[in-house]
Amino acid sequence: MSDIERESMEFDVVIVGAGPAGLAAAIRLKQVNPELSVVVLEKGGEVGAHILSGAVVDPIGIDRLLPGWREEDGHPFKTPVTADHFLVLGPAGSFRLPNIFMPPLMNNHGNYIVSLGNVCRWLAGKAEALGVEIYPGFAAAGLLYNEEGAVTGVVTGDMGVEKDGTHGPGFAPGMALMGKYVLIGEGARGSLAKQLIARYKLSDGREPGKYGIGLKELWQVKPENHRPGLVQHSFGWPLDMKTGGGSFLYHLEDNQVAVGFVLHLNYKNPYLSPFEEFQRFKTHPAIAGTFEGAKRLGYGARAITEGGWQSVPKLSFPGGALMGCAAGFVNVPRIKGSHNAVLSGMLAAEHVAEAIGAGRANDELSAYEDAWRATDIGKDLKKVRNVKPLWSRFGTIIGVSLGGLDMWLNTLFGVSPFGTLKHGKADYATLEPAAKHKKIVYPKPDGVLTFDRLSSVFLSNTNHEENEPVHLLVGDMDLQKRSEHDVFAGPSTRYCPAGVYEWVDKDGNAAADPQAKDVRFVINAQNCVHCKTCDIKDPNQNINWVPPQGGEGPVYQGM
Repeated sequence: MSDIERESMEFDVVIVGAGPAGLAAAIRLKQVNPELSVVVLEKGGEVGAHILSGAVVDPIGIDRLLPGWREEDGHPFKTPVTADHFLVLGPAGSFRLPNIFMPPLMNNHGNYIVSLGNVCRWLAGKAEALGVEIYPGFAAAGLLYNEEGAVTGVVTGDMGVEKDGTHGPGFAPGMALMGKYVLIGEGARGSLAKQLIARYKLSDGREPGKYGIGLKELWQVKPENHRPGLVQHSFGWPLDMKTGGGSFLYHLEDNQVAVGFVLHLNYKNPYLSPFEEFQRFKTHPAIAGTFEGAKRLGYGARAITEGGWQSVPKLSFPGGALMGCAAGFVNVPRIKGSHNAVLSGMLAAEHVAEAIGAGRANDELSAYEDAWRATDIGKDLKKVRNVKPLWSRFGTIIGVSLGGLDMWLNTLFGVSPFGTLKHGKADYATLEPAAKHKKIVYPKPDGVLTFDRLSSVFLSNTNHEENEPVHLLVGDMDLQKRSEHDVFAGPSTRYCPAGVYEWVDKDGNAAADPQAKDVRFVINAQNCVHCKTCDIKDPNQNINWVPPQGGEGPVYQGM
């Protein structure tokens, strides 16, 4: 970080991210030792503002963290799952898979359909009641190290910096928050986690991290189209059988339905648009009827970790540890990660509390790294470790069938005939040159069931200061032109779900031809919903997502 003089605050534990992992860690630390001083930094303007998930929650983590929560008033787990449907979609029809064929861990009965943002707001109240300090609107922009190379704290981002890097009239330097240990729970592809993984080589000996992009809308539907507690998952159309992904339809309380689409980011075709595929999905005859006469309330997108068992990096580093989606604890076939996030936050907290109790500080929490695979987190991920690589290798029909068989064998006998498969290439390396593919022509939105990006971003309540530095950093603009544009036909204009990136002609208009020569790259950073797909999928790893000023980005409500 810079040499600016900064105010400094000392804590026992500094936690980055007020998601399920960070808040569970904070609560558990105070449960184990109420005397510990604990602070949680959250880059969103309020807790829950940047939280986006389906979400169907397995309550195993909440049950252990807060026993007796079911007897309390005001908890956010209002809609238990009442029905569980699995559909295979074709271009004009669908087929429901019998539940009896599904491995037991795919059963959602006993789980709850929730707004994960509201769950985090509830957990934040629990944490604050125990004495945890929570600072929303403060993005952790950098790490602090001691002479031995151990992490000793974080620095929050400077406020009031102008686009040209100078200090504006409202400039305020970020603060240094020092801790005996720093826990990172900033979600998928977090900027600090990226730095730590690189600095300490935490991914050495692991498979590459794998990701998906999840897009979600929240709708208010007509009462006659609402089935409280219905959970419906599907795969197939509109994707071809070689492109991995699927969808969900969750019926919450108050006539609300969450609809979402997940696309695996190891796709090959640079003309593919996850956002447009999501819009097409809603027009399927098995889906569209739910939204007849309905009103769209919200929209958002985020990256999802999909590497699982093989890709989880080493969790401990000198001075701290990774938790939750920063570590990659999502169970891909279940489309669930919040239960493992809570469990990992608790596990990290217990190891931190033990270390501090023994008089330690800023050393490596090796016992945490050694422990997780034998816990319920490890058991959950190990059973499904081959689902993603089988899907990627053999396509949807054969791959999903083999993945289901593998889950059954792991559940019944604890073994797999495949052993532990490798994932292969990182997602950015799977994209193929545009010359190998045909341009996809997507239908125009109707403004009733299907929409464009900008009207969708409007519903996310996203806001960034126009005059602040761009937080999407292009390392080499010439490389972006001669490769991302000239070779791959500008996939950033399609994989971004918020219209951040454009290739424009000399008049500033979007280039009609994806491979037009006389164009320049435009970054509309104010549209960014912080999904981080660009950081993952850019074929040259030439785009680096860093946090903007604290408090900016989306303000999700009920998501």
